[in-house]
Amino acid sequence: MQFVQTNMAEQINQKIVHATGGFLKMEEVVNGAFELIKDESKAGACLWITKRRGMEYWPSAEEQRKYLLNYTKSKRTVTKNVFPSIQTPEFYEKIVVHTLSHNFRNATRIDRVRLRLPIEPQSALVKIIYAGVNASDVNFSSGRYFSGSAKETAARLPFDAGFEAVGIVASVGDAVSHVKVGSPVALMTFGSYAEFTMVPAKHLLPVPRPDPEVVAMLTSGLTASISLEKAGQMTSGQVVLVTAAAGGTGQFAVQLAKLAGNKVVATCGGESKAAFLASLGVDRVINYQHEKIKDVLKKEFPKGVDIIYESVGGDMFDLCLNALAVHGRLIVIGMISQYQGEEGWKPKNYTGLCEKILAKSQTVAGFFLVQHAHMWQDHLDKLFELYASGKLKVSLDPKKFLGVASAVDAVEYLHSGKSVGKVVVCIDPAYSQTLAKL
Repeated sequence: MQFVQTNMAEQINQKIVHATGGFLKMEEVVNGAFELIKDESKAGACLWITKRRGMEYWPSAEEQRKYLLNYTKSKRTVTKNVFPSIQTPEFYEKIVVHTLSHNFRNATRIDRVRLRLPIEPQSALVKIIYAGVNASDVNFSSGRYFSGSAKETAARLPFDAGFEAVGIVASVGDAVSHVKVGSPVALMTFGSYAEFTMVPAKHLLPVPRPDPEVVAMLTSGLTASISLEKAGQMTSGQVVLVTAAAGGTGQFAVQLAKLAGNKVVATCGGESKAAFLASLGVDRVINYQHEKIKDVLKKEFPKGVDIIYESVGGDMFDLCLNALAVHGRLIVIGMISQYQGEEGWKPKNYTGLCEKILAKSQTVAGFFLVQHAHMWQDHLDKLFELYASGKLKVSLDPKKFLGVASAVDAVEYLHSGKSVGKVVVCIDPAYSQTLAKL
């Protein structure tokens, strides 16, 4: 505590003022304000001004290292182009949705299409190397991510499938200057289940390498990183519960929560998944095949948990809501248990939800990644830095899916509940082997 010299402050007992280091002059406070204003790189920082130590910024470099989730914008490094040249094809294959259905196999087909040339001025042609598989692929194939009536959505058919990928820029339009041919990039646009894709160049995210681990950092990693920061308002010293924790996004959530200095509880089904989560440093793994999640939480965390990262939905959502502490925050990033019923994704009613969260000043926050696109690059850079430094593990499911056609099998495998880590499709096995040698 420090007192600023004002008429009111001068009425305070002088012994107290002396004990805190004496008065700060108003001029010193004003100078501090101008110090913050003139240096834009300090945006979001806190400036402490004390009589004994002068001006100090917080967080300091030491604090930033301690609380990794809160450090400032990372410095992006430019990777030298060392990737093999790419032959632009006349035709390429892609998966398209031809009929609306939550059954991905029935909804899709493989099309062989001619590459549209010339490339539009603001666009880029990307050779896809790896594509990520997501639970919500079946929501996309059923048309749930389009606004408008069912008839209007059906009028869009056929449309390209797949949400995320990494690859190499094969060609660019005349007006594109920020990405070069041969550059490794990530993309989070529709159409990643394809050998090539044409996208607006402004949507490309520069990455160090087009590796499968980077694919895992996209939808899965970014959802965990951004939602825990924004929707969860995660700090340190909290209890964080992650459901379906051994999956593509759960693995990031548990590690980021641990890196921030929290106690982490994780749910999963199966011994191999439990062992995997233990290897990531989870404090309490609840294998629901051997223990009742509800009983464990009630016994071991009677005051509730502070943050819940929830992706299962249905009965699990009810359980989580009842396990939430006073002032707790429940982040809903999905509801995979409700995606593949006979009638597709059916909304569920939650009677008494308002009364429950009101009684304990709780927050239930939905998080949809596409509405936070302005944060993608910074958080992707941060995740890669943590991975490169060895502080973050990125686990890929060991089952191999090779070629565009295997994406259908990969989506079904993910929904089987057997996957551990991120499920990835290697679109071009031959080219990926070449990259592995570089």
